[in-house]
Amino acid sequence: MNFLKTTVLLATLTGLLVAIGGLIGGTGGMIFALIFAGVMNFTAYWFSDKMALRMAGAHQIQESDDPHLFAMVREVAELSRMPMPRVYIIQNDSPNAFATGRDPKHGVVAVTTGIQRLLTDRELRGVLGHEMGHVKNRDILTSSIVATVAGAISMIAQMLMWSSLLGGRRDEQNPLVTLGVILIAPIAASMIQFGISRQREYAADKTGAEVTRDPEALASALEKLQRGVEMRPMQDTPAQEAVSALYIVKPFSMRSGGMSKLFSTHPPLEERIERLRKMRF
Repeated sequence: MNFLKTTVLLATLTGLLVAIGGLIGGTGGMIFALIFAGVMNFTAYWFSDKMALRMAGAHQIQESDDPHLFAMVREVAELSRMPMPRVYIIQNDSPNAFATGRDPKHGVVAVTTGIQRLLTDRELRGVLGHEMGHVKNRDILTSSIVATVAGAISMIAQMLMWSSLLGGRRDEQNPLVTLGVILIAPIAASMIQFGISRQREYAADKTGAEVTRDPEALASALEKLQRGVEMRPMQDTPAQEAVSALYIVKPFSMRSGGMSKLFSTHPPLEERIERLRKMRF
């Protein structure tokens, strides 16, 4: 079901991009929009992991630096039938973790020093299962495509706005349609992007719990992370904001519900915990 929802949302996002391209330049505009998004996707797919790790302030460690953490990562990798990922540490008291890497052969798991101090081994193992679930499900590819297509829609909407202000193509465009694209398209693209991100979080929870066969460990970890982030949130810098969607829990405000739910990259923790505790093996 999560995969189907993601597919529908991604198809909707792509269709929105093509429609805007067609509005601006007809068939040629549609083709240009797809090519533009393709180039952006290629760049994001190959380099997004390096950019994310740099922005998060993560540094790679070797097994001799933390044998205990490496042993847990190796155990979960073997249970997931995946190659051993590279391990990174983020020197930050806020408890969190994320994974990146374009495929299982290039997987990366990054944890903060704060999460190592907060969670038990069992709970951290559950978190590692979730993060490797992202890599196993190739969510980095999905998130790269979604982010770049949504970004392309926003850029094209801005181009259309400036074109309208400068008087371009006024004779060929309905002003109300143009205004609607300028105002609504970027918001719709963002909502679809966030919706896909939330579905991938649910899917990674499920994959991680299935691999470790211990959904309660991840549920307990999420409860502690909710309290831990409230007590020690990350500093809301542009770099951390750019990678916030990758973390297992939102590293800043933990509020959910209402309009904030529509524009959140993470599902409400209460819903994630409830789903995990309903799982049986």
